[in-house]
Amino acid sequence: MEIKNVVVGELYTNCYIVTIDDECIIIDPGADFNKIKKEINKKVVGCLITHTHDDHIGALDDVLKEYNLEVNKIKSNKFNYSIINNPGHTSDSKSYYFDREKIMFTGDFIFYRSIGRTDLGGNNQDMINSLEMIKQYPDDIYVLPGHGPSTILGEEKKYFSYYY
Repeated sequence: MEIKNVVVGELYTNCYIVTIDDECIIIDPGADFNKIKKEINKKVVGCLITHTHDDHIGALDDVLKEYNLEVNKIKSNKFNYSIINNPGHTSDSKSYYFDREKIMFTGDFIFYRSIGRTDLGGNNQDMINSLEMIKQYPDDIYVLPGHGPSTILGEEKKYFSYYY
């Protein structure tokens, strides 16, 4: 698996292009479709979004139209992942966990040394519940957030108690 991070938009959203062999998926096409498109050199077979805030879906319509896709549907069996519903930042927040690679795309749920705000359509208790639930996952998962640098889940778990 190859992962390319394309930082897009005014809020510097991490858009990820994930490639396996000759196919790729796009995760969180936040803005600037042309910038994203220039980074793609494989067949696009899917587009996943972590939540519906504008900074994560600004180029979504263009991506879906250009590559004849449906949101959160992948036309390939090469990408094996589970969807983790983790409301808190928003009611529709999701993470995508690629178990074999131990990689989790968390959107605005978990960041490097922080978590997502809950005052933009989210809920504090939902966030607490989601943080408690994510503790069951292995510490060595590589976390790729919606903004900022990547991190390791075990390192972030150490800070959860400070958030509630």
